[in-house]
Amino acid sequence: MAAAVHLRTIHSLSLPLPLLAAKAATPNPGWLPLSAKPGAGRRRSLLVCAASDPSKAAGKGEAGDAVARWAAWIPRAAVGGAGPEQVLRLISGAAATPICQFVDSPRTFLHAIDPRVKLVWLLALVVLPARSNIYLRFGLVAYLTLLSMWVLPNHVWKDQLGRVALLSGIIFIMLGFGSDGAPSLVQTRTPPPSVIGLPNIPTSTNGYSYTIMKLGPLQFTRKGLSVASTSACLSFAIFQSASLCLTTTTPEQLASALWWFMIPLKHIGVPVPEIILTLLLSLRFINLVFDEVRNSALAIVARRINWEKLATMETIDIFFNYVRRIFKNIFDHAEQISKAMIARGFRGDPNNHKIYFLTESSFGIVDVFSLLCLFALVALASISDKLV
Repeated sequence: MAAAVHLRTIHSLSLPLPLLAAKAATPNPGWLPLSAKPGAGRRRSLLVCAASDPSKAAGKGEAGDAVARWAAWIPRAAVGGAGPEQVLRLISGAAATPICQFVDSPRTFLHAIDPRVKLVWLLALVVLPARSNIYLRFGLVAYLTLLSMWVLPNHVWKDQLGRVALLSGIIFIMLGFGSDGAPSLVQTRTPPPSVIGLPNIPTSTNGYSYTIMKLGPLQFTRKGLSVASTSACLSFAIFQSASLCLTTTTPEQLASALWWFMIPLKHIGVPVPEIILTLLLSLRFINLVFDEVRNSALAIVARRINWEKLATMETIDIFFNYVRRIFKNIFDHAEQISKAMIARGFRGDPNNHKIYFLTESSFGIVDVFSLLCLFALVALASISDKLV
């Protein structure tokens, strides 16, 4: 097979003429003289070629082995045929998992809880990790993890928890070593006790240490642990609690609950109907976006493109067309939704157009038990701050 990769570099070498003549007399396909102008002095231009096939290289001795070892470092997998198709398969697989979409089966107790209670829980899970101690923060993370594993299907919670845990882990590592990781360059101006004639203060024997771990020039301190745990646990709680709420609650139920909380603001001039309608359309539009991303990626994979025969610019052009097709289909869906709303009598004023939520909120025993658990959690957070 002919060489697939050729790297050509033109070097200007200042060599004596007898040495150039000797190299020209010896046949060597690895060194090809380009030109030798009579008036160019003692400088010659040579073309250096590297063949990816050792049998095509210059000789079969040390030069061929060197070329083979050099060609082994070329990242063919990154530009080969499996790379773009693998990326498209990963995109289609990621978009196939329900992300922020309602899952009606299997039906659990979270589906039966009133959406207004769920919104109160969401607010509490946003505030508590930022105001509580480190033990309660990790306890909330463990609680959300177990609840997700219990409520969601296997393929859903594995994908969601994996992504959220990866993001939270990156935040924890970066802030843990970055908040107070670099040692201070400013030295204290207080002289040591021996200089001023005071006895040395004995070191603490209770095992307290401000620095927890060192990694080269970086250090993981107690301040870094506090900042990293707060940010990572807060990010995990926000993303996973919102995902649980959207997975077990229909868009109409969420819009109805938010309407119930915001209806008093209507008397002070807040455009509550427009906000609720925008929220309802946004929640309905999320499914269309993920479907278009997945369907467009599967359409390219199904065509079985021979990526090895495409140049780099041709591969980039396919990905640009992929993104353009996604946006075009999304805008087409938005136009169809707009035409459907106009056909149903909507003229731009939500106050004159009744919004049907197709759901009725009912407050039952499960909701009372959920509120009692929330009050117990808030009380535990208040008591733990005083005890720890």
